[in-house]
Amino acid sequence: MLTVRDLSRRYGDFIAVNNVSFDIEPGQIVGLLGHNGAGKTTIMKMLSGYLEPNDGEVVLDGINLAKNSKAFQAKLGYLPESLPVYPDMLVADYLDFAASLKGLQGRHKNQQVKQAVGATALETRLFSSISSLSRGYKQRVGVAQALLGEPRLLILDEPTNGLDPQQTQQMRHLIKEVAKRATVILSTHIMQEVEALCDRVILLSKGEIQLDKPLSEIKNCAQVALCCDAAPAQLGFISRLSGVQRFNLVSHTGDYHTYHLDLMPEAEHSNVCAELVQKLVHCGLRVFEVGQVNRDLETLFSEYGQKEASHAA
Repeated sequence: MLTVRDLSRRYGDFIAVNNVSFDIEPGQIVGLLGHNGAGKTTIMKMLSGYLEPNDGEVVLDGINLAKNSKAFQAKLGYLPESLPVYPDMLVADYLDFAASLKGLQGRHKNQQVKQAVGATALETRLFSSISSLSRGYKQRVGVAQALLGEPRLLILDEPTNGLDPQQTQQMRHLIKEVAKRATVILSTHIMQEVEALCDRVILLSKGEIQLDKPLSEIKNCAQVALCCDAAPAQLGFISRLSGVQRFNLVSHTGDYHTYHLDLMPEAEHSNVCAELVQKLVHCGLRVFEVGQVNRDLETLFSEYGQKEASHAA
């Protein structure tokens, strides 16, 4: 398990990361999200040992990063957004070199390189120079080096960057396979990747955690959408329904009126929908659609972006 406690990093008077704490269980894929400057890269660098925190601690499977960095990093796989590779090296030589840096030796090293090459489908490029590779294949080389040593913690910064749709699907499958035996932290600006891969989302803003929830909980918004032929003046009874706080008209086109009902935290969506439809039909109104509002990550990201902008103003 990865444990992060009160992690902070300052640059003079500027606070890049401020008292960040979280735990991640093995087998979880966690999306680390935030706008540019939110602190994502700083946190990933501190988790990898590349950057020393001013305060706080990082512990993986009982190993404290500050007290035993070598043992900690032996359990780590890290793919930064811009991987520093040696362009004149052959892919095979680079992976052999990366494996040696991780302390792998002999037959075990050869086996690990072979597994990483197979997992990232690099067999046909082993004896190509890295400089001759496409962006997508360079990305695969980066992922392959991160997989060496069967890491217990895998940190991936924009892992599908430069991959085509088929390669992206392969990468998603690979990440899910790795997550069966490791903790995975994924940082990306592509919300579809988070929705396809992550069990949980940690959203950062100005170096602090603003949200830390399972993805399923985030997407289940406490709202009901209603589309019917009734004008707002005909729907006064809605605010008196059990579990409903308020309702708002969202759009109006001809007979189609679309409303959003804000529910109380303890309200059951199914019960509210059933009572709502019953009332509308009893009043002789036509119901075109009713159901739970699902909030996607793009909307959530936008909401927090607007909050940041308003606070800055």
